[in-house]
Amino acid sequence: MQNGPNAARPAVPSLATRLLTLCYGGLAYLIFFGTFLYAVGFVSGFVVPKTVDTGRTSSLTTALLVNLVLMSIFAVQHSGMARQGFKKLFARFASPAIERSTYVLLASLSLILLFWQWQPMPMVVWSIENPTLAGIVTAGGFVGWLIVLYSTFLISHFELFGLTQVVSHFAGRVVEPMKFKTPGLYNLIRHPIYLGFIIAFWCTPVMTLGHLLFAAVTTAYIFVGIYLEERDLVSMFGDQYRRYREKVAMLVPGVF
Repeated sequence: MQNGPNAARPAVPSLATRLLTLCYGGLAYLIFFGTFLYAVGFVSGFVVPKTVDTGRTSSLTTALLVNLVLMSIFAVQHSGMARQGFKKLFARFASPAIERSTYVLLASLSLILLFWQWQPMPMVVWSIENPTLAGIVTAGGFVGWLIVLYSTFLISHFELFGLTQVVSHFAGRVVEPMKFKTPGLYNLIRHPIYLGFIIAFWCTPVMTLGHLLFAAVTTAYIFVGIYLEERDLVSMFGDQYRRYREKVAMLVPGVF
């Protein structure tokens, strides 16, 4: 092996390649952000043309099967691509700089498919008739979405959604390995992003059977995701994360 001045150095990607990578990551982020905004309207029932409770209706059995398949597609993609094994496999065929952007893009596309093909199940499970209470519950749902977005910025929003990686690649810099940190809400609970989603999904003044299915399945998936994510975090950070898990509650401060 040569270690002297004539030793071979890794090829530096061309400017065109780096620019293409940057554009790809930027496009993936824009699609994600648009999908996130649509998700707020889809669940809350505001602004967007198709929500969890609107669209073409089918039989209850058909709607149930279609909706479960749609949520399963998202769950398999979202969890499978987040695992370390997939990341190592991806790096064998493409630049690691676009791994996160690809993950974000495919997660967004699977959600877009879900929004497009979701079958409403309009049977009402509960309805809050008091306007004041209904307004409070609706506001609670939007607070959940704000918790999700705020929590992403606490731990590096742009790295989480792939922009940091492609910008660093374009500039010829190497992204530093993720460091373990617990800012803000992460001192109170280990998974504030997941808590925000649970609040957003369940806080509705009118709960239909379709909305209940969406909230229940996604909540169950969140607990599966927490298990898989914490397994990876223990693998990455070892005793540092184990001590954090012992001291800080998972979703509800001081409870669990």
